[in-house]
Formats: sequence, C-alpha cells, structure tokens
Amino acid sequence: MNKILSKVEQQILQQIYPGASLALYAHGKWQEYYFGESNPEQGEKSRAGLLYDLASVSKVVGVGTILAFLVDQQAVDLNQPLTNYYPAFQDDSVTVRQLATHTSGVDPFIPNRNKLNATELTDALNHLTVLDDKSFRYTDVNFLLLGFMLEEIFGQSLTGIFKQKIFQPWNMKKTVFGPVAQAVPTVRGVKAGIVHDPKARVLGRRAGSAGLFSTVQDLEIFLEHYLQDDFAAILTQNFSREVGKKRSLAWDLDGEWLQHTGYTGTFIMFNRAQQKAVIFFPIGRMRRMNVSSGF
Repeated sequence: MNKILSKVEQQILQQIYPGASLALYAHGKWQEYYFGESNPEQGEKSRAGLLYDLASVSKVVGVGTILAFLVDQQAVDLNQPLTNYYPAFQDDSVTVRQLATHTSGVDPFIPNRNKLNATELTDALNHLTVLDDKSFRYTDVNFLLLGFMLEEIFGQSLTGIFKQKIFQPWNMKKTVFGPVAQAVPTVRGVKAGIVHDPKARVLGRRAGSAGLFSTVQDLEIFLEHYLQDDFAAILTQNFSREVGKKRSLAWDLDGEWLQHTGYTGTFIMFNRAQQKAVIFFPIGRMRRMNVSSGF
C-alpha cells in the first residue's frame, strides 16, 4: 500500500500529472486517496465526487457489462456472426467473440472521419473492411459495433440500456454520457466536460467505445458488483481464440487480474480470487503505472 502511495506522490513531484484520485479495495472495504490538484489553472484540489471522462474505460462500464449479462443469461452466442444480431454490418464473417476480444480483423480506417456527421459515421462503420489477420488489435470500432448490436437487441439507445440495466439498479447516480457541465480537465485543447474521444463525440449517446463520465464512488459500486455478482464469475477465463494475447470479454486479462485503461489516463482493475480492486484517475494523460504489484 505505502509503495503505491509513494509512487503516486513521486510522479506528481515529477510533474507527470498534477493530481490524482486513487481508491483501493481490500478486506471488504474501500480506502480513498486524493493527491495534488484536479484543476491546476483554477487551483482546485483533488477531492471526492469529481466527475472524470472515462474514455475507453467506458467499454467495460457500459457495453462490456451488458454483454456479460447477455452471455450469462445465454441470450447471446459469442460464436455467432455480428450480423445475426445486427444485420446492418456488411460482413457476416465477424463474430461477437472476435469483437469483444479485439480479434475481429475489422480495419478501423475511415476516410475523412473528422468531416462526418453521426449518420455518415454510422454508415462508414457499417461498411468497414474486414482483414484476414485476426491477431489481437485493440480498436474502438469493435465496441462501437457491439454498441449498435445492443441497440438492435434491446430496441433502444445505449443511454436507455445502460440506465435501466446498470446505472439505476446499481445506484450509479453520477455516471452519464457526456457532455457534462463540469468535469475534471483531460488534455489540452478539449474543454472540461466535453467528450475527448473524436468518434464518441460525434456519435454522442450511441457510442459504445467511450464517452461516459463517472466518479470514483460510482466505480466503487461498479467494481463491487464485479467482485461479488455471479454474472462476472466467468470473466476470469480467456475468451480469445487467437494465440498470444489473453482477453476476457472487454477486459484485458493478466493472470487473476482484469483491467482496462482509458486514453485520458483512467484505469480500473479487479481480482475476484483475492477480492481486491483498484481505481486510478490521474488528472490528464499519463503512462500506465503497475498498481497491482504493490497491492
């Protein structure tokens, strides 16, 4: 524990980031720590209750959780083509499992992406090229397509799905799609509260890859469900069919630890066997820190 705290303090002194929020779960309880400043330009200190752009951590908080529910309920077959559930996609060779483990071969390149509106971007995503190479390649388009699939299955927007299936039942009152009025600044050039991810910013509340904002306290609730609920018991196995990179559904799998990072510096991780979890939200981007080794 002290090793982790010292590492965070050291990185702040090295000006790697100006502040951070850290929460550690062990022995059935959370301990929270707040370091430095949440908004250096305003001189605001890090504290409980701050809203953060989760960036790619949104993948596991939203789409990944709903997909785990459906697999647990045997309502979705991971080995079936995406088109069985979402016919708008142009290639019926891509399976749900491949998308969930980033082994789909879907080429994420979209010409003139930054000039497209939401309708045009959706159409472009539905017509992406699928490559023969199915080796692990992390890309947001896999979870954008899974998000579209969930909307097709439930007949409603991701906003409604997440709210009804996760945020309301789990009492995650602060977790919402951006933009939001107030949030911790992420990177230069993006106003605080505006979604950092370009595709998610265009697609808005239909984005399954990024765009959620949340607090440390809401993610404590979230991770406790992953530590305790039956639906998550299967997630410690390797779901990838490709040699090399082990992946759970949506999560990176490192031994007994499941983890996910976000471009804005966020990361969360948990270990069901040890009943431990970590939430780390630095202010602005940072290089990944190995928290589990000191916990």
